[in-house]
Amino acid sequence: MKNIVIGRYIPGDSFIYRMDPRVKIIALILWFTAVFIIQEFIVMIGALIVVIGLLPLGRISVKRVYLGLRPLMFLLLFTFTFQIFFNRGGDLWIDIPVVYSWLTWSLVLGVVLMWFFTKRYIRFKLAYFLFVLASILIIFSQVTWVEPFATGAFQVYEDGLRLATFILLRLIIIVTLSTVLTITTKPTDLNLGLEAVLKPLKILRVNTEEIAMIISISLRYIPTLLDEANKIILAQASRGVDFQDGKFKDKVIQVISLLVPMFIISFQRSDELANAMEARGFVPGATRTRLNQLLWHQRDSWALTVSVAMVLLSISLRVIL
Repeated sequence: MKNIVIGRYIPGDSFIYRMDPRVKIIALILWFTAVFIIQEFIVMIGALIVVIGLLPLGRISVKRVYLGLRPLMFLLLFTFTFQIFFNRGGDLWIDIPVVYSWLTWSLVLGVVLMWFFTKRYIRFKLAYFLFVLASILIIFSQVTWVEPFATGAFQVYEDGLRLATFILLRLIIIVTLSTVLTITTKPTDLNLGLEAVLKPLKILRVNTEEIAMIISISLRYIPTLLDEANKIILAQASRGVDFQDGKFKDKVIQVISLLVPMFIISFQRSDELANAMEARGFVPGATRTRLNQLLWHQRDSWALTVSVAMVLLSISLRVIL
């Protein structure tokens, strides 16, 4: 948990850090729009290359972005696998016969047990998990020494593989851009930027200041609560509680023992924040002055122009292709 970067601001000095937060938020919305407009696989790969190219250009650590993607790795793998297994359109690309016998199932059970008891000692858990899946596929397809009681086939179709990769790339781009926004923008600047972007909603009598404050406080307290959860886990581990192993019933009890103090800490933090805001004279909906004023620079105009150009380019490519 200590490596999770969701909602964290990491100090730095580049043109992305110095950009106006209003431009960052608007550019993020425009890039999201462009990504969802794109329907061609090659164009999506080009968009991913552009996004990855922004990281060294903005002096943003690739490792930090990877840590932002890691909590969603299970969702990405599940989406990828779901599309491959259940989308059977297009030409058949991979057709591997598989056999089911008492030997193959025994070997698969042994591999699963090996992964279950050794995963905590492996540093690269994702690569290890993919290795285990590949081993299971090899066992079902190559171990044919015993008379099988059933047969099948592992089939991958063209549309399934293309759509799975396409959705995977889209999710990676979205999470990467969101992580870049939170890494390079201070919570106070993000609050000011959200208020400015949501300001047109005041015509509909929407209290944009409160909405912006709720969003910024939520983002700000994600790393704080994760740090508190990590402290609780370490404290309980020092008393003999193991969150990795044990029966399902024991794991449920351990999770409950983690959630109860987390709820208490959350309410305490909320009460302390409310008292601090009240002590500083905060009144919801009242007109307030700002110590820090947002200033528009030429780099902001260029960034906004590039973002609008990306949307227009994606629309043009969709119409042409």
